[in-house]
Amino acid sequence: MKRTRHTAEQIIRKLKTAEQLIAHGKTVADVCRVIEVTQPTYHRWRQQYGGMQAEEALAARLLRSSSG
Repeated sequence: MKRTRHTAEQIIRKLKTAEQLIAHGKTVADVCRVIEVTQPTYHRWRQQYGGMQAEEALAARLLRSSSG
């Protein structure tokens, strides 16, 4: 299985999808299958990107690239 790297924007979009599915009664295991990540990855993403919006992640990335 090929490993893929997700951008912060993609992660945030997948987390929003996961939140919607959980609100509709899906389990974390089901949600992870739908967004195609493992449960540890899902929980790590929630910890890192929990309340962030896609625009905020994009702005943070642009700031990092312009300062370095």
